[in-house]
Amino acid sequence: MTTTEERAPVVEQLEAAAYAIPTDSPESDGTLSWDSTTLVLVRAHGGGRTGIGYTYAGPAAAQVVTGKLAGLVRGRDAATPAASWAAMQHAVRNLGRPGLVAEAISAVDIALWDLHARLRDLPLATVLGAVHEATPIYGSGGFTSYDDRQLAEQLCGWVKAGIPRVKMKVGRRPDEDPDRVRAARRAIGDDVELFVDANGAWSRKQALEWAHRFADHDVRWLEEPVSSDDLEGLRLLRDRGPGGMDVAAGEYGYDLPYFHHMLAAGAVDCLQADVTRCGGFSALLRVAALCDARSLDLSLHCAPQASAHAGTAVWHLRHLEYFHDHERIERLAFDGVLEPEAGGVLRPDRSRAGLGLEPKDADLEQYRVA
Repeated sequence: MTTTEERAPVVEQLEAAAYAIPTDSPESDGTLSWDSTTLVLVRAHGGGRTGIGYTYAGPAAAQVVTGKLAGLVRGRDAATPAASWAAMQHAVRNLGRPGLVAEAISAVDIALWDLHARLRDLPLATVLGAVHEATPIYGSGGFTSYDDRQLAEQLCGWVKAGIPRVKMKVGRRPDEDPDRVRAARRAIGDDVELFVDANGAWSRKQALEWAHRFADHDVRWLEEPVSSDDLEGLRLLRDRGPGGMDVAAGEYGYDLPYFHHMLAAGAVDCLQADVTRCGGFSALLRVAALCDARSLDLSLHCAPQASAHAGTAVWHLRHLEYFHDHERIERLAFDGVLEPEAGGVLRPDRSRAGLGLEPKDADLEQYRVA
């Protein structure tokens, strides 16, 4: 008979806080403008260790964590985060799982996996089942609020850092986009891959026109040319767009059926998923399995410090979006952040347990809103 001391550690407590962090300049894409981004940070305590997880969501996500999810996972085995994930999925039926609730579950799941890895004194990439040493990244920003000088400086900064792929926003002022894309290509040269993201700003026929025009500048990636809810429209772009230009979508997926429907519709050349939205690591591994079954690549959306670990465990991995807002916030929020390496990869530090991150509470406190 085991004693209390010999029992496996359990999850003892969850804490959550929200921080609204201003952008370094006004930002916009094809369909939205913003001047701050809210980080929701979760701590999971158990066995004398603390795991951290996070999402980018409204402050109400923190209330979902402390008001609903904390009671569900308290007392559960800290070595089985996927079981806690399943319990959370079942319990939030009447709250409305897609959206804010899914983001809250994502942050908790990330924290539980981080706690599990720390208790084992292993890097999270190892615990998740790494099949790659590192995660390829592309620099992402290029907001429609930037002038040509800002755009060129940001894209070239990533190229100088050794990242051979960059992405810019389009679709807010279509009459300016040809000059902006031309300026971007001129700035980065011919050897760097150029991606564009319309954030669903176009109709189907507008998207077809712009796809062919952007092909003249060797654009290789067309993200959300139409709404990601328009699966027929995405399929139209995939079938009739220029050769060599992949159509991508999926960053707004909050549950497994969303990704299944997108893949079943043949809507994308490369699926996207966001670990801080889709349900955390437990869900992302299942999304990756859907792609594996189709030999289709998965690209990870944003949250680079968490996603870098997840990417190593994705068999059919394309790359990870190294998003300007998130890499800046995570650098402010945490010690131990991963830096891009030559060739454009983030390589998890295998000498550090879990995510290898420690919150910088004193630096964050001024931004706290919940």
